[in-house]
Amino acid sequence: MFESALDCRPRIAITMGDVNGVGPEILAKALAHAEVREKCSLLVVGSHHAYENARVLAPGAPRAIRATVPAPETSPDEPIPVFDAGTGDPPLHPGTLDVEASRCAVEWIRTATRLAMDGAVDAIVTCPINKEGIQLAGCASMGHTEIIAEMTHAPDYWMCLFTDRMRIVHISAHWPLSEAIAMVRQHRIEASIRIAHATLGRMGLARRRIAVAGLNPHAGEAGLLGPEEEREIAPAVKACRAEGIDCSGPYPPDTVFRRMYDGEFELVVAMYHDQGHIPLKLIAMDEGVNVTLGIPIVRTSVDHGTAYDIAGKGIAREHSLCSAIRLAVALAETR
Repeated sequence: MFESALDCRPRIAITMGDVNGVGPEILAKALAHAEVREKCSLLVVGSHHAYENARVLAPGAPRAIRATVPAPETSPDEPIPVFDAGTGDPPLHPGTLDVEASRCAVEWIRTATRLAMDGAVDAIVTCPINKEGIQLAGCASMGHTEIIAEMTHAPDYWMCLFTDRMRIVHISAHWPLSEAIAMVRQHRIEASIRIAHATLGRMGLARRRIAVAGLNPHAGEAGLLGPEEEREIAPAVKACRAEGIDCSGPYPPDTVFRRMYDGEFELVVAMYHDQGHIPLKLIAMDEGVNVTLGIPIVRTSVDHGTAYDIAGKGIAREHSLCSAIRLAVALAETR
């Protein structure tokens, strides 16, 4: 018997994140878009009560049903199954850091990751959590990326931000700047270029032009403003070009992101967290998607935080989450 097109849709688990942030609201608003529901079979891992409460702010959002087992085989016109992973519904205090809500958010991440590792879902999409909150709840990890990397036993991983016109792979994620600079080493840069090249291929892009940013002002100015470009970055670019990868640099970091936006490159390798985050969030805050590479599962996320200051007010925008779901579907389909 042939499978229907509906049966072949990727199975996506979406974690709700901190219920006292904007997660439930952007989730309900995203699922109000019929085209989002049509692309995949969905399972929400989170609080049924928080989702139903957020539906008031999201006209057209489908109703939810409590799922006793994580079975995300749904059609677009069915209610959305919400699986709480045994946590129950944490208290709702929008705009407030609550330890119980943070504890539940961590358990939902772990549950979704286990489902992906077991093959029960094809990808996970995560709504925002609060780093201070999860630490207070007893989680030693800094955030989603680190929790998932530890659970999947990934020896190395990369934080990336993608939009239609900007794609950025960071050689390091959440590190103090002094430690991030110490990670600007040839082997790390080479690995980042290679994984960027492979990911662009999975996305089906016709061209895979990769620019590598410098670390220092003016890309070091021939060593006058710092040694990293000549000592670490340029040799990494040369080695990857010898492998047939279309990469170049190092380029001055104050112009290379604009050059990508204007279409000269498909992706930029950034030397540290804020070097890549600032330009993308300035230009495309609502469309950015956080992608974790180097792990054995597909994971995408919104590119913003819990936004406690606007939680529960009905003004949070769902565009980044919609983009994260679409990219998760696209990546899952190429696995």
